[in-house]
Amino acid sequence: MKVLAAMSGGVDSAVAAARAVDAGHEVVGVHLALSRMPGTLRTGSRGCCTVEDAMDARRVADRLGIPFYVWDFSERFHADVVQDFVDEYAAGRTPNPCLRCNERIKFEALLDRAIGLGFDRVVTGHYARVEHGDDGPQLHRAADWAKDQSYVLGVLTEEQLRHCWFPLADTPTKAAVRAEAAERGFLLAQKPDSHDICFIPDGDTRGFLAERLGAEPGEIVDRDGAVVGQHAGVHGYTVGQRRGLSLGVPSPDGRPRFVLEVKPSTRQLVVGPEEALAVSRLAGTRVSHAGPAHPGLAEGLDVEVQIRAHADPVPARARMVGDELVIDPAAPLRGVATGQSAVLYLGTRVLGQCTIDRTVAADAVPA
Repeated sequence: MKVLAAMSGGVDSAVAAARAVDAGHEVVGVHLALSRMPGTLRTGSRGCCTVEDAMDARRVADRLGIPFYVWDFSERFHADVVQDFVDEYAAGRTPNPCLRCNERIKFEALLDRAIGLGFDRVVTGHYARVEHGDDGPQLHRAADWAKDQSYVLGVLTEEQLRHCWFPLADTPTKAAVRAEAAERGFLLAQKPDSHDICFIPDGDTRGFLAERLGAEPGEIVDRDGAVVGQHAGVHGYTVGQRRGLSLGVPSPDGRPRFVLEVKPSTRQLVVGPEEALAVSRLAGTRVSHAGPAHPGLAEGLDVEVQIRAHADPVPARARMVGDELVIDPAAPLRGVATGQSAVLYLGTRVLGQCTIDRTVAADAVPA
């Protein structure tokens, strides 16, 4: 089998590529250059896809004896991930850029090019598993639930899954991957995992957005519309946030207040008590199925829903209503923002996801 190994320069993708070589496949390594600032270097565990990462990936490819290339996807990454991130915040939504990168770069742009060049599979170091059954491919959680990345892969389609291979699927722990990398002589065996948003390596998301969206001060209001403070720009806040609120009027009961809603059109933040964050329904129209669509979603299906990469899944009832996926959690969820992805699970199997367009507060009557 002809395999393209996506090599980020991290330990996971290095071991995944090595396992593909061990399996006897014809493997070619590729590193994606995503930064428009090619001189940028990683700072500790912040950032990725830098010059340093490309060099680490090349060293691994040399040790494995496989061809290695760098593909420049920086323009597409900026348009489909970075600009999407900025636009979503400008609209008062909270996006997940890692999920969007998987959807539009690693498993769309990369996979399309790989197939066009005659490759059978794309290999990555993600912790997830693809099972091929009679009804088609299915996406499942990895053996190590602590490192499971199936949430950010929930956007993959049936056709994309046919060409994906995740060799780390059954690896019990990340420590085992590092130990294997060390045994293979990879110098990056103890390299820190990247975290936060790769294109904001200093971690200052508010500053990054302020540079691109400008500072537009506005009012902070309570649920009744009374002004209780001022802010420097709505893009610096998200639903569920407590810190960083400049409130000049204390709440009547003295309890802390949280962001309940972001309104870019009026430049207002709506704040209220923590219990007002409870959501009894969420829905979205940007729906994708991870493999064949489950027939039970037409009438309603008991599932689990996960709304963040590291959140615990919770029981829910999900159904398709026209082109909208409607999800009713068994117990109210807190701090759900539009723009997040709601990923559905049936046991370990990922059924698919939607980008949340609307929510219904627990103290409201669902439509």
